[in-house]
Amino acid sequence: MIRRLGIGIVLIVVFAAVFGPWLTPYDPVSQNLPLRLAAPSWSHPLGLDELGRDLLARLLAGARVSLFVGCAVVGISSVVGIGIGSVAGYLGGKTDTLIGRLMDVLLAFPGILLAIALVAVLGPSLRNVVLALVTIGWVGYARLVRGQVLKVRELEFVQSARALGAPLSRVLLHHVIPSTFSAVTVQATLGMAGAIIAEASLSFLGLGVQPPTPSWGTMLDAGRAHLFDAPHLTVVPGAAIALLVLGFNFLGDALRDRLDPRAI
Repeated sequence: MIRRLGIGIVLIVVFAAVFGPWLTPYDPVSQNLPLRLAAPSWSHPLGLDELGRDLLARLLAGARVSLFVGCAVVGISSVVGIGIGSVAGYLGGKTDTLIGRLMDVLLAFPGILLAIALVAVLGPSLRNVVLALVTIGWVGYARLVRGQVLKVRELEFVQSARALGAPLSRVLLHHVIPSTFSAVTVQATLGMAGAIIAEASLSFLGLGVQPPTPSWGTMLDAGRAHLFDAPHLTVVPGAAIALLVLGFNFLGDALRDRLDPRAI
């Protein structure tokens, strides 16, 4: 049940994000100042914001931003983390120690604070948000993969490949790394939720996507000045963030139970 609910939420949001331009006739940046802060109606199901822009159109456009950031951060972080973690776990020794100390240094800083500092230095933009989140995001995948590789490298099929003289790259790519995919898949699903929250947080602080490009975080920031006279400005994007994060968490939990029934 939880798995189906998670898949359903994620699929609905992905569908809405992909086909958003065809689901509403309004431009997400087009303004209608005489109707600013209008409540939900038949013509505008979610109402209008402080500049008279259709909230549904902006919500759908913001979904594309959130999913893009999530996919980009998870994709790049997982590839980097798998590569570094597999090398550290397989080689061990000084290489493992050096990589381990680097990961400890990055983990010593609160993730969101480090991301804020990086974006503040690089400048607010969508590209820099992805870069900042990748800088802190690969560590979790590397630690996970390293632990998996420490167990796999002692198995017979890996030892046989080494005894036959297979090069390091072949052993890692064909024997070691594939055995970590199930754990990484679960981590990536849960990582999507974290990346979406991080992007919304940075945008809320003015360090993410810049106006007039719609983002759920910037929509929340703009709506907090109208909590009492137009609460739909904060309720709509806030509910969208909560629903999508909940969907990915449900999906990640279901995948974990499916791929590893012994997981607690």
